Amino acid sequence: MHLSNGCCKHVVIFIILWFCCCLIPAAAQVINVTDPTEVSALRSIYESLKDPNGHLRHWNDGDPCLSSWTGVVCSNETIEENFLHVTELELLKLNLSGELAPEIGNLAYLKILDFMWNNISGTIPVEIGNIKTLELLFLSGNELTGQVPDELGFLPNLRIMQIDENKLSGPIPSSFANLNKTKHFHMNNNSLSGQIPPELSKLPSLIHLLLDNNNLSGILPPELSKMQNLSILQLDNNNFEGNSIPDSYANMSKLVKLTLRNCNLQGPIPDFSKIPHLLYIDLSFNQLSESIPPNKLGENITTIILSNNNLTGTIPSYFSILPRLQKLSLANNLLSGSVPSNIWQNKISNAAEILLLELQNNQFVNISGNTNLPPNVTLLLDGNPLCSDNTLNQFCKVEGASIDTNGTSPTNFSDPCPTKKCPPPYEYSVNCFCVAPLIFGYRLRSPGFSYFPPYFNTFEEYLSSNLKIHPNQISYTFEWQVGPRILMILKLFPEYVDENSSHIFNTSEVQRIRNMFTGWTIPNRDLFGPYDLMDPVPYNNGTDTSSKSGISTGALVGIILGSIACVISLSAIFILLILRVRLRRHDAISKPRHSSRISMQIDGTRAFTYEELSSATRKFDNNAQIGQGGYGKVYKGILSNGTVVAIKRAQQGSLQGEKEFLTEISILSRIHHRNLVALIGYCDEAGEQMLVYEFMSNGTLRDHLSVTSNKPLTFAMRLKIALESAKGLMYLHTEADPPIFHRDVKSSNILLDSKFTAKVADFGLSRLAPVPDMEGIVPGHVSTVVKGTPGYLDPEYFLTHTLTDKSDVFSLGVVFLELLTGMQPISHGKNIVREVSVAYESSEISSFIDERMGSYPFEHAEKFLNLALKCCEDEPEPRPKMAEVVRELEDICSVMSDSDAMRDSSTSSGGKTVSFVSSTTSSSSTIKTTFVSRNV
Repeated sequence: MHLSNGCCKHVVIFIILWFCCCLIPAAAQVINVTDPTEVSALRSIYESLKDPNGHLRHWNDGDPCLSSWTGVVCSNETIEENFLHVTELELLKLNLSGELAPEIGNLAYLKILDFMWNNISGTIPVEIGNIKTLELLFLSGNELTGQVPDELGFLPNLRIMQIDENKLSGPIPSSFANLNKTKHFHMNNNSLSGQIPPELSKLPSLIHLLLDNNNLSGILPPELSKMQNLSILQLDNNNFEGNSIPDSYANMSKLVKLTLRNCNLQGPIPDFSKIPHLLYIDLSFNQLSESIPPNKLGENITTIILSNNNLTGTIPSYFSILPRLQKLSLANNLLSGSVPSNIWQNKISNAAEILLLELQNNQFVNISGNTNLPPNVTLLLDGNPLCSDNTLNQFCKVEGASIDTNGTSPTNFSDPCPTKKCPPPYEYSVNCFCVAPLIFGYRLRSPGFSYFPPYFNTFEEYLSSNLKIHPNQISYTFEWQVGPRILMILKLFPEYVDENSSHIFNTSEVQRIRNMFTGWTIPNRDLFGPYDLMDPVPYNNGTDTSSKSGISTGALVGIILGSIACVISLSAIFILLILRVRLRRHDAISKPRHSSRISMQIDGTRAFTYEELSSATRKFDNNAQIGQGGYGKVYKGILSNGTVVAIKRAQQGSLQGEKEFLTEISILSRIHHRNLVALIGYCDEAGEQMLVYEFMSNGTLRDHLSVTSNKPLTFAMRLKIALESAKGLMYLHTEADPPIFHRDVKSSNILLDSKFTAKVADFGLSRLAPVPDMEGIVPGHVSTVVKGTPGYLDPEYFLTHTLTDKSDVFSLGVVFLELLTGMQPISHGKNIVREVSVAYESSEISSFIDERMGSYPFEHAEKFLNLALKCCEDEPEPRPKMAEVVRELEDICSVMSDSDAMRDSSTSSGGKTVSFVSSTTSSSSTIKTTFVSRNV
């Protein structure tokens, strides 16, 4: 039967209408699939929150379990009354603010509640205690205040409670003793007060108890020892009542990490020899006395920190037979006798193990035995009587030697290359000849490159001889990484004979060289291996590889026909993909999500495509560039959803291997603090590595301290910025895992958001600090890669070539001086630290105070100045720890009220002056001001 075109058209329309009629009743049956009570609760939660980035914009559309409601996960089966129920509410790191609505307690089937790393304020709703199915409660990293509700102690299925990094106060509820299934209590970094409830000892499943950095008092409950499954106990930086460490703590047989640093503890150290798996113990900054217990600790111990106490006696002999010991810190005690050399003797046979011995400021009179240290041992003995012996001076002054990790070239060519750069992609070879190099990357496990030049020289010889490459053809750089590992970037240049030599490798040479490198075997021994060959960088010889020949008519016809076929095929594929994506989306909505906590954290950091970031920056238009640093250029971008971001695009020398880059991203994705610029995502494709950060609308602190700024900061704002910056850095030093040293703290790396909240930037471009944690990260100094900025750089670096946590303290002290004076670190040949120190000592500081900050209370400004100068001490030891800096600033802020700002009529900028007087007198050029802090 033949149908006309019109008839066919009507038939098609009829079929479409028939399908629609069939689908309408089916759709009507599933419009409301979520429990109406829970829908109402979600809408109440939405109305009480502020969502500046529009992440929850779909919460007004359709049904939660059927539509794409961000963060809402439902069960995949109707439980009762033909309704689906919300089982997960996961809204972490979405820049949400506002408060949590009490209706959240109506989500009666919820198992996971996650609002981590937002800006939510108000109190924790007591109604959460009604969710008896709740298993995971994550509220970390917000602005929550008030007391922790007692009702949270009546959640029978709760396995993890993370409410750290808030502003919670009041006591720890004794009702928590009912949480028999809870394994993790993370309540650190709040303002909790009162005594630790002894009732917590009733918890049979608890593994982690983290209460550090609060205002807890009272005594340490001996009953905590009854928690036989506890593996991590962190109580640092609290103000307990001067009692001793309970002897019963020595019975916690499964303990792996014990930190009681700065807890106002007294008395002797218990015998912890019965804890077989203990890896890390830190009892520093207390008033512990008597001798170190003589019984041997477990063989797994890697880190022992007992510094800054009142310990007496000698070093126990068993320290010499701890096979995995990597750091022993006994500095600033009253220990005496001899330093036994057998502590480091067992390290001679294993050059891969590094040992750091911090024994400064005791009463040691000599070293017993052999004083020849193996190269993998660092011994620090400053401030001991034995330093009067000239033969031991080498241990009384830290003298670091290290390779130049910015670049080392095995050549005797001494003349500098011309200042004019080669046109890209060319660069100067060892002979200052513009050529296009081949680039390869190797990553090797090495115990010594960062510390011991002889190892580097040995490796240099091995490299030249085994690759059979003339020294003038190769240059290489080394970069120290956590592990310990060395990332080695090799650049191979075309051989130079004369000026007529080729600037590029031809195709056959590129293939030959690549085959040679992929077949190159480094011996697998402690010094050099094991190793990884990184993906070689695609060779760019700067030539246009497109064909210049003409195209025949036949070829042109073939190209046109082929293009038409491709368009048709791609169109069909595109339609099929759309259908497939829609089907998958529907399936994903209707099924529960089974994601681990690790994947959730990685999910919070988005993987962008190159095309997305290129589009966001108008193909990296120069007009979108807002800065440039050592890592590369920084662009302002606008994502497709309207979110404004800052994009750091790595330049060639900053690129890492894919595995290492993604590993670092996974680490950074776990670093969240209200005073650190948030990492939103990354890109690792098309030969590019980019980091995507939140955009800070008020720019850098340096911008607002500039004399051209039309928004001068008040003293109160400057003090607030100082405190918030210190808090961000303290988190990197003490809470990041592994810890991170920033190494480039400066006012242009402190950014201000729309509310002038200070956030430290560029910490993600630092190298991870090899300091010990409970998993035995290698101790010692950090990378010798120069990352400081003139004027901010730790003076100690020029002697030791190392940057540590105290280096960050020095740099932050310079920022404090900038806040007080408005001066730049170095200007017209004058150094801000030296100028302010001299002026302060001669009571002429008033002429340096920035008049643009208006009135300020004299006594608080003086305390702030004292702290700044203490941070800028030439020697690192007198400088406070970052935690001390935070505590001191908190003390200044806590006693400063609004009336203080106007009380002292002698401290205004209206033509009146302030007379600062140094609290101490010193004949030296370094001001020794009194610094007392009860907390670290």
